[in-house]
Amino acid sequence: VRWMMYWIVFSLFLATETFTDLLISWFPFYYEIKMAFVIWLLSPYTRGASLLYRKFVHPTLSRKEKEIDTYIVQARERGYEAMVRFGKRGLNLAATAAVQAATKSQGALAGRLRSFSMQDLRSIPDEP
Repeated sequence: VRWMMYWIVFSLFLATETFTDLLISWFPFYYEIKMAFVIWLLSPYTRGASLLYRKFVHPTLSRKEKEIDTYIVQARERGYEAMVRFGKRGLNLAATAAVQAATKSQGALAGRLRSFSMQDLRSIPDEP
């Protein structure tokens, strides 16, 4: 549970840091403060991640649990519909490409076979 709380808080930190890093990285000692914060989150003595998780993250997740569940169901349905739609489109493209390749190669193969005489065809050895 301790590691789960740490990774959730750390991932939220990384997600927000991605955007805020560009704006506040010019502050003096920014990187040192960021490193101290990560050590504070990780330290078993300070239990920073547990503190932040219990004080901020868990109450927020508990309040928005129904909304999160609704979004997950919607995402699952949309994902399934998208996979079916793209699957059908992919199969249609593959079938069209296969038919076009077959028609083009059939004409080329027929023309190539017509260029051989029966004597030429009999002289080709049968390979097992």
